[in-house]
Amino acid sequence: MRTATRLGLICDVHEHGSLDGDPVLLLHGFPQRGTSWDAVASRLASRGLRTLAPDQRGYSPRARPVGRGAYTLTALTADALAVVDELVGPGERVHVVGHDWGASVAWRLAARHPDRVATLTAVSVPPAAAYARSLVTTRQAFVSWYVLAVQVPGLVERLLGARGRPFSPAFAGMLRRTGQSRDAAERDAAGLADPAALTAALTWYRALAVERSAADPPVRVPTLFVWSDGDVAVTRQAAELTHHHVTGPFRYAELRGVSHWIPDEAPDDLAELIADHVGAAAVRRLPGGGG
Repeated sequence: MRTATRLGLICDVHEHGSLDGDPVLLLHGFPQRGTSWDAVASRLASRGLRTLAPDQRGYSPRARPVGRGAYTLTALTADALAVVDELVGPGERVHVVGHDWGASVAWRLAARHPDRVATLTAVSVPPAAAYARSLVTTRQAFVSWYVLAVQVPGLVERLLGARGRPFSPAFAGMLRRTGQSRDAAERDAAGLADPAALTAALTWYRALAVERSAADPPVRVPTLFVWSDGDVAVTRQAAELTHHHVTGPFRYAELRGVSHWIPDEAPDDLAELIADHVGAAAVRRLPGGGG
């Protein structure tokens, strides 16, 4: 376990692999933590890569500010860069991988800081512009009903709060209905049993109402987008809009029979895709490698 500090907020960071390996930043989504990457991280470490998986803002107990304005993508992206600056080196480049909300942070990081991103691997969630377009051109708005429900202050806390128990059975049950295993669902529900942690995690969604930054430019770093056909949170139509927002080398990979929870459910497949993507980018950078 390592830590990284920004503006007095201390994020816990889970590290795997040798310090000599190419660094890979792994960004988790809702309602998970950096440990959700453990199965993928161990496989990447066995291939010689070094992985850093922070418990992001709101999930780390010592990085839990109050208020929607503290959880914008701008703030979350700055946190990710702080992890890289402190644990890899100021100005260094890393391979960035994000799942769910972590993918949203990863897209922003690659779009606005391409000098810091060697490759991007986004898992499950497309870039913000593609997602926004899908809300009005596909059935994505129907699928994303929960985003509106979260905006009601206190509603989800009352429905999914643990109320002093090790985890909320209602929360775990909801996660199981989206495809999670019992163990993973109970792990993630337990991680948000603290009412302050649950509210902080939900504030990522609530911050959408106060996000005021301009649209992101297209991503020009080598990009891999991984989607699964069992995803109940992101539609195929939304996933297929992704390529419109990437001008660099782009690959789309679809996992069949896998739910939204790809890092937990298909770590072998995902680790192989990431390692191949990282390796292909390294070849492109070699003299005569075509990059």
